Amino acid sequence: MSSSSPRAPLAASLDDPERARDLAHMKRLATGLFLVAAAVFLGCVLLGEDAGAWVGYVRATAEASMVGALADWFAVTALFRHPLRLPIPHTAIIPRKKDQIGASLGTFVQHNFLTRSVVEDKLTTIDVPSRLGAFLAAPGRAERLAGDAGAVLHSVAGLLKDDDLRPAVAGLVDRKLHATPAAPVVARALELVVDGDRHQEVLSAGLHGLARFLQDNRVVFRAQLGDASPAWVPDWVDDRVFDRAFAGIQDFLEEVGEDPRHELRRAYDARLRAYVHALRTDPGTAARVEDLKKELLEHPAVRTWSGSLWTNLKDAALAAAADPDSALRARVAELIREAARLLQSDPRVRELVQRHAHTVAGSLVERFSGDVADLVGSTVARWDTEETSRRIELQVGRDLQFIRINGTVVGGLAGLVIYTVAQLLG
Repeated sequence: MSSSSPRAPLAASLDDPERARDLAHMKRLATGLFLVAAAVFLGCVLLGEDAGAWVGYVRATAEASMVGALADWFAVTALFRHPLRLPIPHTAIIPRKKDQIGASLGTFVQHNFLTRSVVEDKLTTIDVPSRLGAFLAAPGRAERLAGDAGAVLHSVAGLLKDDDLRPAVAGLVDRKLHATPAAPVVARALELVVDGDRHQEVLSAGLHGLARFLQDNRVVFRAQLGDASPAWVPDWVDDRVFDRAFAGIQDFLEEVGEDPRHELRRAYDARLRAYVHALRTDPGTAARVEDLKKELLEHPAVRTWSGSLWTNLKDAALAAAADPDSALRARVAELIREAARLLQSDPRVRELVQRHAHTVAGSLVERFSGDVADLVGSTVARWDTEETSRRIELQVGRDLQFIRINGTVVGGLAGLVIYTVAQLLG
């Protein structure tokens, strides 16, 4: 790790004032026991052996207590700093070995926690579908997740630049439309219309519309006939001719519109089916449709539409995502509720999710365990050395002070036992 690497700050939550008070209290207690032992030892020295045989026992106990307290103080302090600021070898272990400790910690986590076997063994004890289903089925959860999805969509859209995406989307649509042959698409569409008899419905609607159009413009057509008729022909003759012709046309339109077996309909059906066949088999017909498609795509209006496609789609999606009452939000929430129901009740879905949870978790662990280990090691390496030692001491130092306390007590007892055995042997 380069010395110029930026320092990574430690979590502020680790700097706990209560822990600091407990650590200071335990340090005072351990130091106080040492001072008590030192005071007892000094008192015994001043009294001398003439005060009685008991003085030797007390002195030996106090002396051993001081030795044990000093030894354990040195051991505990050497973990975090140089005792008395003296550069004694093999002290200040944590500051000196911080990077190695971080790397070892990452490796330990990788090989003992982030393994496929550990994760899969844990997942066998967890009913993943039920937990996930219960989470999704919680009251109001679907609506909140739909809202969260909308917020995510807004965030992603904010990261995307319209000036870059607008021509990209327009170009993609244009290339896709140009690359897609038009004749098969038109043929398939017409086949669906013919097979569903929709083309006859379209013809009927067209005939009725034409009849209404003629009726609505009867006066215009009569005037047109009058303008075209010779001046010497009386108006009543024009009226008779026009009425007969107009009535004949209307009757014919009505007859075709009402008779599903009319010859015109059969001819229309045959011509349309023949055109569909030509679209699939005749290169000339397909080429004419392709030329028409290209001409249509090159039209300025179509160009303008494709250029604004991204903006229109994005604005519509964002507006729907932001509206709690939109059909999009309602549909997303409904899909989430349906997923929760399937996860809780459908055996096939439950088995599939449980099985794939093992597979996905195992694959993720195998793929990223090394990255996690590297993250742990590199993060520890970037921590400030002194701050790291202080924070670690703050977390475990209180318990380590018991080593000093135990060393004082156990050392005193050991000294008493040794002195007593020595007296008995003497």
